[in-house]
Amino acid sequence: MNNQLFYFFYNFAHQSVFLDKFFVFFASIFPYIVVMLAGLFILFHHEIFKAENPIQIILQKKKEILMVFASGGLAWVIAKVLKILIHTERPFVLLKDVQSLVVDNSFAFPSGHATFFSALAVSIFFYHKKTGYWFMFFALLIGVARIVVGVHFPIDILGGFALGALIAYLLRSR
Repeated sequence: MNNQLFYFFYNFAHQSVFLDKFFVFFASIFPYIVVMLAGLFILFHHEIFKAENPIQIILQKKKEILMVFASGGLAWVIAKVLKILIHTERPFVLLKDVQSLVVDNSFAFPSGHATFFSALAVSIFFYHKKTGYWFMFFALLIGVARIVVGVHFPIDILGGFALGALIAYLLRSR
């Protein structure tokens, strides 16, 4: 089932130069944009730049700011450790007919991208429901793109989503 789902998504790759660039953008460049959007959202949402004393606003909202970025950072670190412990190969290593559109030499499970962006999205959701849904959508786009470009199986992405959401939840409940 994992391979069948992988090939369903991977079959969008190598169809056209435009589609390949489209999916590479969402797999490799868009994640940086999402991190910047999260930071800008938190800063502008709380009107830090408009305040007479921006440091005071930051101190008032430090728990939220810390939880959003700490959950993503902790999730990423835990995913890296799990990759080392689990040693799951990437699709382009296991399946000889797969040619990855991006280079990634680490192990695959869980997806660090899916873990980080899931934790980021869920932690934003805890504080801002509507915006959290947008960031969940962004995480989904990134996850699907990572499958299409041939660097992850669906199980890697799903495992990353679950791990990231769990970490965000556990940090939120403290």
